[in-house]
Amino acid sequence: MYQRIRNLREDKDMTQTQMAEYLQCSQRIYSNYERGDVDIPTTILIKLADFHQTSTDYLLNRTNQKTAYPKN
Repeated sequence: MYQRIRNLREDKDMTQTQMAEYLQCSQRIYSNYERGDVDIPTTILIKLADFHQTSTDYLLNRTNQKTAYPKN
């Protein structure tokens, strides 16, 4: 899971600091998310999925389908 989050960030040529600003957390906390040192809160996971236009299932390695679910 953590590698996917890092890969998606790097695909957009973003730094950890930029991603942390979007998520309204510190760079250190975001770095901990990418390394798997701390569990990612649900609200942050949803923000990441929305930002990267994918599903939380993709971020959690529950599927390899990268496209997001349609919104109701």
